[in-house]
Amino acid sequence: MRIAQVAPLWEEVPPRKYGGTERIVSYLTEELVRLGHDVVLFASGDSMTSAQLESVWPVSFRKTPPRFDPSVLTLAHVGRALEHGRSFDIIHNHVGVQAFPLMAASTTPSVTTIHDGFTRENLVHFEKYRELPVVSISNAQRALSQNIAYQATVHHGLPLRDYPFSAAPDTASPYLVFLGRMSLEKAPHLAIETARRSGWRLKMAAKIASHEIDYFKECVEPLVDGDQVQYLGELGHAAKIELISGAAALLFPIQWKEPFGLVMIESLACGTPVLAFRNGSVPEVIRHGHTGFVVNSVDNMVRMTARISDLSRQECRADVRLRFSDQVMAANYLGVYSAIIARSLGSDQEADEENAKIAAA
Repeated sequence: MRIAQVAPLWEEVPPRKYGGTERIVSYLTEELVRLGHDVVLFASGDSMTSAQLESVWPVSFRKTPPRFDPSVLTLAHVGRALEHGRSFDIIHNHVGVQAFPLMAASTTPSVTTIHDGFTRENLVHFEKYRELPVVSISNAQRALSQNIAYQATVHHGLPLRDYPFSAAPDTASPYLVFLGRMSLEKAPHLAIETARRSGWRLKMAAKIASHEIDYFKECVEPLVDGDQVQYLGELGHAAKIELISGAAALLFPIQWKEPFGLVMIESLACGTPVLAFRNGSVPEVIRHGHTGFVVNSVDNMVRMTARISDLSRQECRADVRLRFSDQVMAANYLGVYSAIIARSLGSDQEADEENAKIAAA
């Protein structure tokens, strides 16, 4: 199958540090290549891939933002994948609604994965282009809007070789871990409250976006003492995996309906269970009492820290292998691709037959 993967230009693929969407695009692309498919990755020019790489911009927007509206480059980026004569069997859009006008005008079969939540603005686009096939990344995400041409729910997946299993946490100096953005919706302040009330040390690694600096300065930084609560900055992949692997558990006290939450399965892959608030996809990803605890309050999260040792790190790893590996993700996407292509070929045949009838008349 000849497949185009169209990634956002904001981070390279895979990202050196933070960047969930670009990381998933990388994992999917590499697994499809490994399976023998002909894949072209449309991404920033500093991306690394075993597929054929094409780009309209030499480095990610995060490194070198364009001096003009980046949406212009994004449209050129999508347009390059849709150029006449590319002969793709299917185009997989990870950019979002910006690509919809071009995709709707193309005769090449396509599918869009929604990597973010819904806003009032992008729902308008989904309504306008409701014929375009879409994949959700969780059933929780799908429940937020029904008037969309959903083809399937495909959970994110990881290459287990990149996430070595840790059979036991650091026992010499036990700690919990928080990973994510320093934002109110990710609620690192609640992770700190949980650690302080339960007596655990907490190590935090996170990206701080420009619009999140005030929240960090006011709600998080004053609570970081460098001893019980440590902030390590934004980490690369290797350092992140080392941090997760040594933790007794990951705290995930999200305050919004997160569509997936990649860090949860990254943690489970290393064998580290997850304590998470019941929001978004959390009950879909975490098997309560087996791979972590799903709670409704800080009080409950504090109580569950005393039961971390009840959870099996081996079971956490096994659950990722069964449900959240890159192999499972790629197989599910290939099923979606095949169904969309078959339907498109059927529609083309029906159109040809109709045109033949008109010509004969």
